Amino acid sequence: MIPLHELPAVNATLNGVTAILLATGYAMIRRRRIAAHRACMIGALCVSVVFLASYLYYHAHVGSKSFPGRGWIRPAYFAMLISHTVLAAAILPLALTTLYRGLSGKYAKHVRLARWTLPLWLYVSLTGILVYLLLYQVYS
Repeated sequence: MIPLHELPAVNATLNGVTAILLATGYAMIRRRRIAAHRACMIGALCVSVVFLASYLYYHAHVGSKSFPGRGWIRPAYFAMLISHTVLAAAILPLALTTLYRGLSGKYAKHVRLARWTLPLWLYVSLTGILVYLLLYQVYS
C-alpha cells in the first residue's frame, strides 16, 4: 500500500506517463501505425482514470494544500492552476468521446475532435506535473 503522503508524487508520475503515452500515440498515428496509436491512447485513458481515482482518494483524506509562494509566482501559479482545473474537468468527456469515435470507425469526427483533445490533454497532464512541483517540491 502506498502511504498517503506519497500520493502527490505518484499522481505527478501518472500525469507524466499519460503525457508520454499521448505524445507516443500522436507519433504513432503520424507514422500510420494505427494499432500502436490505439494502444497508446487507450493506455493514456487508463492511466488518467487511475490518476483520477488516486487524486480523489488523496484529497478526500487530506484536503487541499495552500500555495505558500509569494511575489510574481503566486499569480502565475493561480493562473496556471485555474486553467489546469477547468481543462481537467473537460478532458474526461472529450477523451471518452474521441476514443469512442475512433473505436467505432467514425474517423473524420474522431480526427476533428482529437485535434482539440490531444493538446488540451497534454496541457492538463504537463501542468499537473508543474502544480505538483510548485506545491510539493519548490515551495514545501
